Amino acid sequence: MAAAPAATFAIGTTGSLGQRGSSLPQSKSFGLKFNSLNHLKSFCGLKAMSSVRCESESSFFGNKTGAALRASFASKAQKENNHNSQPQASYKVAVLGAAGGIGQPLSLLIKMSPLVSNLHLYDIANVKGVAADISHCNTPSQVRDFTGASELPNCLKDVNVVVIPAGVPRKPGMTRDDLFNINAGIVRDLVSAVADYCPDAFVQIISNPVNSTVPIAAEVLKQKGVYDPKKLFGVTTLDVVRANTFVAQRKNLKLIDVDVPVVGGHAGITILPLLSKTRPSASFTDEEIDELTVRIQNAGTEVVEAKAGTGSATLSMAYAAARFVESSLRALDGDGDVYECSFVESNLTDLPFFASRVKLGRTGVEALIPSDLQGLTDYEQKALEALKPELKASIEKGIAFAQKQTVAA
Repeated sequence: MAAAPAATFAIGTTGSLGQRGSSLPQSKSFGLKFNSLNHLKSFCGLKAMSSVRCESESSFFGNKTGAALRASFASKAQKENNHNSQPQASYKVAVLGAAGGIGQPLSLLIKMSPLVSNLHLYDIANVKGVAADISHCNTPSQVRDFTGASELPNCLKDVNVVVIPAGVPRKPGMTRDDLFNINAGIVRDLVSAVADYCPDAFVQIISNPVNSTVPIAAEVLKQKGVYDPKKLFGVTTLDVVRANTFVAQRKNLKLIDVDVPVVGGHAGITILPLLSKTRPSASFTDEEIDELTVRIQNAGTEVVEAKAGTGSATLSMAYAAARFVESSLRALDGDGDVYECSFVESNLTDLPFFASRVKLGRTGVEALIPSDLQGLTDYEQKALEALKPELKASIEKGIAFAQKQTVAA
């Protein structure tokens, strides 16, 4: 069989789930070229090619990661020449709520990851067709479907990462209390099962309101005696994705280079983009700061209103969550340069949970990054103080719900 023509494999592009939107260091572009017939055959359905070139102009790759990546490719290429080996997908991911508006595109994007060996899709109904559809994609992971509570244990067995988008989306006119009353119970029950069947997994909460559902998850895991704060995440990546997009558009910057840390929580004024910390450095007028901050905070409502009652931010949320999943998988796989913003147990403020940039590793959160909260502008400092009461109330609401709803040991 003739080899396919040489092609360029771009790493760090806006279409790459592996891009590192929150890494600390920045690096110059690098190039790598090696000859291989089979090395990347299984990566995201790419055909074998005789020559692969990896390029990056992205700030998402730090200097150490660039060197490690070059060494990794060179090492794997050499191993293949010697043993005809290929990269091995080795992680199991479960999506709970896979038939929903976020769950379907999220499952598709996770299916594209070269690190996933098994993709388990769970929902209370209609998941079999989703799994059948996604299973036809020619990427390495094997897809299985699980329907209803009786099949949840098998879905979760030996899973490394559990992603929970289950619940109802926000609709026009729906209050946060309405959303809370429905989704809180769903998250409680799913996390209880996680505690029983894969207590060591990374648990990633998408179900809103994240400011309350993450504390609910923490309490459930505590009641089960398996709580590890390093492995529980509220997925706030969408706030970072939006901030990067809006800032790049406003300042006419190359999107791939823009990185805006977003701290606080994941709703309304609790979302605080730190524009003063934007990379590459950019200057903003007072008017731009106010307009961008408000737009980032209200971007979810912008989508809800644009969809006019037919849905919420499902596609962008799926993209952002898939990026966080991929970052987690890279960290589990030993990449030592993975940073993302996430809502986690934190001591950076007087609040028990707080969204900030964290360093991810094989054990979960390896470190919180306090530097983003240092040297804030007056605008940011006032906004930080203003968000605390609302975020505190949301956290306490989640804790109170979970403590009243004691789960079976």
